[in-house]
Amino acid sequence: MLDLSSLDLEEIAAALADQTDYERRWLINPQSGEIVLWTTDGGIDGRTPVDLDEVDLVAIDALPSYLWYQDMADFAEAISDETAGHRLAQDIRGKGAFRRFKNELHEDYSHLLPAWYAFRDRRAARRAVEWLVDNSLIEDEAGQRFLSEHPDPDLP
Repeated sequence: MLDLSSLDLEEIAAALADQTDYERRWLINPQSGEIVLWTTDGGIDGRTPVDLDEVDLVAIDALPSYLWYQDMADFAEAISDETAGHRLAQDIRGKGAFRRFKNELHEDYSHLLPAWYAFRDRRAARRAVEWLVDNSLIEDEAGQRFLSEHPDPDLP
């Protein structure tokens, strides 16, 4: 089992959010916790193609985008600025929700950006820990302790 304190949760969370394609995959070494990028044409080292079945690494498959979408919805609902919350909730309806949400925050509610980043990053770290537990890479107890010590941050 890996030691949670030695892992880069931000990097694991970024891999879990990577919705690009299957020509590249993020992998984690279950012994060291090192994260590597595999591509169909460059393998792991960027030069030597290798089949994923030939490596002793665990694939970090992207989580469904609706989970990341839910973060935007929860943020919009939880902030105390009702006008901003209503506008942000409207912005996430339909195609292009992520871009519209980001644009609205940056253009009209930049004072909420620090709160959004803290909220988004906390949720991402929690998902990374849950993924590590689900894949038996860290002890369940360590994961539960992290989750209880890192609840969603308070929002303005």
